[in-house]
Amino acid sequence: MKNKSFIFPTIVFLWMIFIFASPAQQKAKWKGTIEKIDGVTVIKNPKEPMYGDNVFQLEEELAIGKEGKGDEYIFSEARDIAVDAEERIYVLDRRESHIKVFDKNGKYVKTIGNKGQGPGEMSRPSSLQITTQNEIAVNDSSARKIHFFTLDGNFLHAVSQRNMGFFTDPKIDKEGNITASYMIMDNEVVYVLKKFNPQLKESFPIFSKVILKYPNFNPFFPQCYWDIIEEDNIIWGFADKYELFIIDSAGKTVKKITREYDPVKITDEEKEKIIEGLLGGIKLIWNEHHNPFIYLRVDDEGRIFTRTYEKTPESGQYYYDVFDPDGKYMAKIPLKSRLYVIKKGKLYSIEEDEEGYQHIKRYKVTWKFPE
Repeated sequence: MKNKSFIFPTIVFLWMIFIFASPAQQKAKWKGTIEKIDGVTVIKNPKEPMYGDNVFQLEEELAIGKEGKGDEYIFSEARDIAVDAEERIYVLDRRESHIKVFDKNGKYVKTIGNKGQGPGEMSRPSSLQITTQNEIAVNDSSARKIHFFTLDGNFLHAVSQRNMGFFTDPKIDKEGNITASYMIMDNEVVYVLKKFNPQLKESFPIFSKVILKYPNFNPFFPQCYWDIIEEDNIIWGFADKYELFIIDSAGKTVKKITREYDPVKITDEEKEKIIEGLLGGIKLIWNEHHNPFIYLRVDDEGRIFTRTYEKTPESGQYYYDVFDPDGKYMAKIPLKSRLYVIKKGKLYSIEEDEEGYQHIKRYKVTWKFPE
């Protein structure tokens, strides 16, 4: 009896240790470091995220496309998506130079703008944003303007981009200030990222670098990505390194986020595709590896998403790295298409079917963190 009375509690005790020490039951532990360097908080992330593969799930709940509903549901070249507080969906069609608006159930509401050079008309718009002022801002770098509309579609005004070539992805903060990049081109191409006031007069420079020198051309040259986050701070990164910087509204760097990573090799197939479209007089130069990231977006809860060149072995989907609002590397998630908006627990994307038709997709996002 003594032996049995001893063995049973021991078994229970060992079972309790196994259950509570199980990885599935333990709260994930971040393995990076945080330190202050010259007044800047530096977040150093390891290669592996805090959480495993099953932390992020998507469930499709809406598709807007051609399914026999009329021309209002067909897109010639859907280029960008914005979503307002009422969850209305605004789809920028670059080829048609207009914006189609759908309610949260996917029903067509109206079309805003049209092709032309007059007030409220667009040339080849490339991006749009619903501002905190409840206005639609459309970047039209071909016409060298940012167009502003009310949410009802009434044209308000346009801001000239003057002589700034390839003016890209303006992000507008709560005060109407604009963060955007442009290129200075001569025998070399200089990439410039700046913050401007609402009239596009320079407030302060953020970053500049020579990225190309004629006749040398690197098809995979690194680019700059940025977004506006809380308190009108700016998060930005130049993709030659895995480094993201957060600057305050006055331009002071307050945080730096880094991550260790395994570089992804540029394949011969990728090089051949570039060579097929090669222009005369250009001399190609190649990096051995891809840049660490190619895209940056921040959701409405402050999580940071960067798209990498790493792919899933099964489906070939690209992985996005996800950092929490503090800059800690929390998850690595595969997505089959580019992430445009994550808002109110919904993810919006532009996808193409086998016939080449574009669809606007909305997914319900579920995060499942271990407790």
